[in-house]
Amino acid sequence: MKTLFLTIAIVLVSFQFQAQTITVSDREIPTEMTINEKEVKLNGTGIREKFFMDLYVGGLYLTNKSKDAQAIIKANEPMGIKIHIVSKLISSKKMIDAVEEGFENSTDGNQEQYREKINTFISFFKDEINKEDVFDIAYHPETGTTVYKNKSKKGSIKGLDFKKALFGIWLSDNPADDDLKEGMLNL
Repeated sequence: MKTLFLTIAIVLVSFQFQAQTITVSDREIPTEMTINEKEVKLNGTGIREKFFMDLYVGGLYLTNKSKDAQAIIKANEPMGIKIHIVSKLISSKKMIDAVEEGFENSTDGNQEQYREKINTFISFFKDEINKEDVFDIAYHPETGTTVYKNKSKKGSIKGLDFKKALFGIWLSDNPADDDLKEGMLNL
């Protein structure tokens, strides 16, 4: 009887653990993120590819699930993006170049109004980037956008305007990767 109880307990714990993550490109992606004590749920995930090579797994976390990219970009509520680096080809310089291009696309070439904030955001990626690094980009109306690298806080940037431009990198009409956008929106 004791063995049966122990077996059931192990199965339940295993099930609970499995329900808290999903596997994408052999990486465990949590199904929840906490932003300033607010739980947000995984909306969808995808893989950023370039020239048929996987670069990173991206996950979008929202208060309420949505497939409406424009509504997500405009929303002034807690949300986050997780970037799990899966390629050793990603370097700090390549990430910074991609961020610059992403802001240009997201803002239809009008990124100069955000230049100071973009420069601050880019500074969060100046340290060496390695395969398996994880970046969490967390937005909360009270604190703005906070970036973490491997759970270590890199800094914060206030403003809904900046958050809209930033989330537009992945969700605008000209996203970093169409398939990644579709995955994040769970389409």
